Amino acid sequence: MDTIIVTGGAGFIGANFVRLALRGTTARVVVVDKLTYAGHFESLEAVSVDPRFVFVRADIADGTAMDDLYRAHRPTWVVNLAAESHVDRSIDGPGAFVQTNTVGTFQLLETTRRFLAEVDAAHRSRFRFLHVSTDEVYGSLGATGLFSEDSAYAPNSPYAASKAAADHLGKALPIYGDGGNIRDWLFVEDHGEAILLVLRRGTVGERYNVGAHNERTNLEVVDQLCAVLDELSPARDNPPLAARRIERYASLKTFVADRPGHDRRYAIDAQKIRRELGWTPTHDFASGLRQTVQWYLDNREWCGAVQAGRYARQRLGLSVQPGKS
Repeated sequence: MDTIIVTGGAGFIGANFVRLALRGTTARVVVVDKLTYAGHFESLEAVSVDPRFVFVRADIADGTAMDDLYRAHRPTWVVNLAAESHVDRSIDGPGAFVQTNTVGTFQLLETTRRFLAEVDAAHRSRFRFLHVSTDEVYGSLGATGLFSEDSAYAPNSPYAASKAAADHLGKALPIYGDGGNIRDWLFVEDHGEAILLVLRRGTVGERYNVGAHNERTNLEVVDQLCAVLDELSPARDNPPLAARRIERYASLKTFVADRPGHDRRYAIDAQKIRRELGWTPTHDFASGLRQTVQWYLDNREWCGAVQAGRYARQRLGLSVQPGKS
């Protein structure tokens, strides 16, 4: 049986990819996660009963643990999704980002090098190591143009990370700056399908940008989230909002001071992966957003569990705290 090791597999993208890999392959899937603020085993509970699922709590920067992991499971594919995330957090404490994102990736590669020196030629020829990065490594775009695989790296923070959007009922909706920052949105299952395709058919050593050409401003995303929530879970049926006589979620929008390191625009040129591997997303922005909102509405217990005692979405990365000088 082939084995896929997925680091960071308890995170948002990771957990979705794990479910996809179990559904779309016959391989054993070994999830490695440190279970910090971004990783929650609750995201994997539904698939944890699958006999092909294995969970290992470990730090990818721990060389001994990684050597033991490879030796025990002898992977065919390794997908590195483990990372410290969020620009704000990296400004407050860059050390952890260097340790996990740089040292950790280096350690995985060193473990891989030692492992491949010990396996036979057939295993070595089938082995793939796929590192999943972020469009933010390219820096910020102006009003035109797209990031390509050949774009020069120009990061603007200690770590630049993708983030998922979800509405939290009964609270204000803070929007950074003027809400005009643009991102290229991709449904998480389409991302997972792209990862599997690159593992199966990608050329060793190549880069593949994955994007859906779904550019939206933050304000557009919030407005569409509110519209979907108005339909699926009207404010009048939400007791805290009904008590305040709030009839539409959009009335909760509040503009706040922009966050540090907030690049104005990212957009991906995904022609290479479409041309060379035939990948195209199957969800447009509207259908993907609606499906995402519906999932969160259907899984409120999960939302509460993963937020309990963890990062409470407070403002981070501020050199001067609000109300202080």
